[in-house]
Amino acid sequence: MSHAATLRAMVDELVAAGIRDVIVCPGSRSTPIALATKAHPALRVRVLLDERSAGYFALGLARAARRPVAVVVTSGTAVANLLPATVEANLSRVPLLLLTADRPAELRDRGAPQTIDQVRIFGEHVRWFAELPLPDGERVTLDHVAAVVGRAVAIARGGSGTAPGPVHLNLPYREPLIPDGPLGPACALERPPFTDTLVGRSTLATADVAGLAARLPVSGRGLIVAGPQDDPSLPAALVRLAAATGYPIVADPLSGVRCGGHDRGQVIAHVDHLARPGPWREAHLPEIVLRFGAAPTSKPLATLLAEAVPVQIVVDGDSGWREPAIIPTTFVHADPVATALALAEHLVFAGDAPIERQWARAWSDADAIADRALRAWLAARTQSGEPFEGLPFALLGDLLPNGGLLWAGNSMPVRDMDAWLPLGERVIRPLSNRGANGIDGVVSTALGSAAAGVGPVALVVGDVSFLHDLNALVAARLHDLSATIVLVDNDGGGIFSFLPQASAVAPEVGLPEHYEELFGTPHGIDVGPIVTALGGEFREVSAGDLRAAIADSLARPGVQVLRFRTDRDTNVRMHREAAAAVSAAVAASVAASIGAAAVGRA
Repeated sequence: MSHAATLRAMVDELVAAGIRDVIVCPGSRSTPIALATKAHPALRVRVLLDERSAGYFALGLARAARRPVAVVVTSGTAVANLLPATVEANLSRVPLLLLTADRPAELRDRGAPQTIDQVRIFGEHVRWFAELPLPDGERVTLDHVAAVVGRAVAIARGGSGTAPGPVHLNLPYREPLIPDGPLGPACALERPPFTDTLVGRSTLATADVAGLAARLPVSGRGLIVAGPQDDPSLPAALVRLAAATGYPIVADPLSGVRCGGHDRGQVIAHVDHLARPGPWREAHLPEIVLRFGAAPTSKPLATLLAEAVPVQIVVDGDSGWREPAIIPTTFVHADPVATALALAEHLVFAGDAPIERQWARAWSDADAIADRALRAWLAARTQSGEPFEGLPFALLGDLLPNGGLLWAGNSMPVRDMDAWLPLGERVIRPLSNRGANGIDGVVSTALGSAAAGVGPVALVVGDVSFLHDLNALVAARLHDLSATIVLVDNDGGGIFSFLPQASAVAPEVGLPEHYEELFGTPHGIDVGPIVTALGGEFREVSAGDLRAAIADSLARPGVQVLRFRTDRDTNVRMHREAAAAVSAAVAASVAASIGAAAVGRA
């Protein structure tokens, strides 16, 4: 029997287990698996030149397609370059299958070129690790390889009862690396996998649901916090729970609750402003929080919860422990959709739900006031031509069509998405790499999602993050991908302008003397010629023509980079002005309500 038979068994099992996309990076030691995946008609193989970018590209593709994606790399530092994307996939619960070629055992730890210790190189950042045997074509080897590959894909999907995530298979190959026989399918294209799993939804017992309901305060001062998550069926379930409890839904933009066809009557989009210190906040501190999804983006909300210390219940069907605020928390390890619906049904059936409609109306009214204040403030600034970094998200919320994917880079863009993405009826998917919150690999991830072909892709990214990942544009050129990239260019690290480093006067540690060099990091790079050289289109845009430029880009093929120049210091001032406008509008409304009530009593 031939070595090629083992390769055929492996790739057949990849297909049977549900893999349809493989990202291959060039290399010699990975020749056998690269040729074998390319030979299978059920696999779409895309070749990318850089392993770090390829890992993020696969991450974006898996996120958008909601299925596992395989990545093939050669040995040595090529494997190490997958670590950043693996970390993000682990924390974001994205299914990836890492297939790393390796030297055989006799060449390890003896100075052989391009050889490092790859065994468990990703440590606890992967769900599972296994090393496959050398491909000898023996029957027992074929069955073992099929079983391991099927298990690996199942675990990546979450089939072991834990969250989806990355799995690592190490593949040692001896020379000669050219397979010694024909490749391609060894059996029917459609067959059940050799190893498979069925995982049912974890649901709470009726008594446990009743126990949760009993913990809801009689005052009705509760919040449903919808954090980052990617289950499209959760928003409708949370709307039903909100109706049953009377609690408003504080919706992180990455929760999917702000956008879509579900009822958004009790959805709060501007908690980042409402949760800031002030009289309104102090009068509306919650006594209980029901959180679904990961920790929300908003720092003011996190600060409010840490200071108010409400009873907190976190529903996480993947048995996680995501609670960075370190406040008393009950973790419910059960399916979020089933839990929300069961709790809503229990409250409605029992007829004794602690509903206080005035509480929810107060939040909804304040959110509407904040929305009007922000729109008016933004319209005035846009009219004057002042570039503001929140503008792209306010526009994209209106311009992206149904099915569109809206990516935000980390640092300031994702925070501006939280503050400025409005409620909307369009079914768009806001996304961001919020597992590890890194600024690297953002462009690659967005372009990977474009490869899924599920809808138009827009990305808002800062200039330092863009420079981190410029070579991602090669993927778009090689694979005919389209995306609109709004490059918010403030010539440096804009988020630091909001942090204590920017205003601290501490000569003993070098502040403010070294602030610009260490934190502001101005670079002065004109990325336009680089974008053009890598196959993209480049355009300078102003506040006045940004809407038209985005609309035009979304309707065209290819990658368009729209550079939107801003100023770091001015941007801080404008953010504070916007927050002050909301605070003043909410305070005026509260004062008017108090005055009206006093007149009524008189």
